[in-house]
Amino acid sequence: MKSVRHFLDLRDCTVAEVQRILAIADELKVGYFRGQRPVLLERKVLGMIFEKMSLRTRVSFEAGMAHLGGSSIMLEEQHIGFGKREPVNDIGHVLSSMVDAIVFRAKSHQSVVELAKYCTCPVINALTDRSHPCQALADMMTVREEFGHFDGVKIVWVGDSNNVAASLIEAAAKLGGEVVVSSPRGYRFSDADLELFTSGETHPDFVLRQESDPAKAVAGAQVVCTDVWVSMGQEKEEAERRKAFADYQVNEALMSGAASDAIFMHCLPARRGLEVTSGVIDGAGSRIVQEASNRMHAQKGLLVWLLNEAQPSE
Repeated sequence: MKSVRHFLDLRDCTVAEVQRILAIADELKVGYFRGQRPVLLERKVLGMIFEKMSLRTRVSFEAGMAHLGGSSIMLEEQHIGFGKREPVNDIGHVLSSMVDAIVFRAKSHQSVVELAKYCTCPVINALTDRSHPCQALADMMTVREEFGHFDGVKIVWVGDSNNVAASLIEAAAKLGGEVVVSSPRGYRFSDADLELFTSGETHPDFVLRQESDPAKAVAGAQVVCTDVWVSMGQEKEEAERRKAFADYQVNEALMSGAASDAIFMHCLPARRGLEVTSGVIDGAGSRIVQEASNRMHAQKGLLVWLLNEAQPSE
């Protein structure tokens, strides 16, 4: 099997590679608003395997491929029957003989890793239970658009130490800034987790710490992020999680302790009145729409880099 470069976790990329992906994304976004849609992936085909529901991920990848001159094929879980209807190795061999890249939104991170083992085309992690690197690219793109840089920017994550938070840490580790994670006991990253997220090459200005008190965590923060308390597959834990996260709601009182120019971000969908109040998510400091639209631009940068620059030469 030929050597191939995949995109499974941001920690597997170098600092220069993450910077390059965002540089391409920035250039394409500027051109997009000027009416330019350069055909950089002409006749390339993107296969998309989705085991979980999606709005932003599906539309951003499909629209992005269309803008770049390529096309996409949606393969929902009931059509693939991943590992059930047929074994993973057969799926990987067959799909990668027909498409140029595969996007996989999976229930299990191990499923993405397994598929990549058998594919001769790049596999992109579009969300797993462990990480969400495409979301993190869009988040960091949004931060830089707001502040012009990452150095010294304090990003605070409030709530569940989950897959989205993990990838945000991995992205910031490559680009710089300070990340503070504030989660209740029982829902925090372990020291081993944090070591894993930062195990690759890191930016020299990167700082990471955990702070259990959300008010202390957001003091002076320029970016405050959160996510739902109950993710897909955790519905049976809802009552327990609501109780555990009750003091971790991002509301107006909490945001008042952040910097005067602080922005709020959320990967969406959100549950107003639970992890965030309507006043914050719909307020002047909210950047949720910009963040969501940046998914498309960041993923266009990723696709161009992965397909046109990152693959090993024959």
